[in-house]
Amino acid sequence: MFNRILVPIDGSNTSLAALDQAIAMAKAFQSTVTVVYVIDPYPFTGVGPEFTYGQDQYQNAARAEGHAALEVATTRLKAAGVTPDTHVVEAHAIWRGIIETVTNTKADLVVMGSHGRRGLERLVLGSVTQSVLAHSTVDTLVVHPAPQAAKPAKG
Repeated sequence: MFNRILVPIDGSNTSLAALDQAIAMAKAFQSTVTVVYVIDPYPFTGVGPEFTYGQDQYQNAARAEGHAALEVATTRLKAAGVTPDTHVVEAHAIWRGIIETVTNTKADLVVMGSHGRRGLERLVLGSVTQSVLAHSTVDTLVVHPAPQAAKPAKG
């Protein structure tokens, strides 16, 4: 049914849950799985020499974080018997990088996590998942975070 599954990850537990779902689907459909970590090279703006220094530090840290997240994904894929295909890409806006990767890999399904942000937090931070849903031309499966256990009442 699905030949090429794309899984965007950010290192969070929710994105790893999406990866696990994609692995199960890949095994059922004999699909390939591509995992992508997208870096927005311009997440903030600034002026002057301090900005350049800060930008270089950010880029290096973001690449290291991306490679670490992909290493975790590769370990999970190999343990499940699925051949890993991983990419770190840069794009202005994370969702754009995901959509570009869908096109470049000819993916026919995106499996991604949703962090479940609501209200003001969603308004301020935006939603990568919502943007992918709005712009994707392929099916997209959204994996929601596991419900949090209720905290015991103090008293």
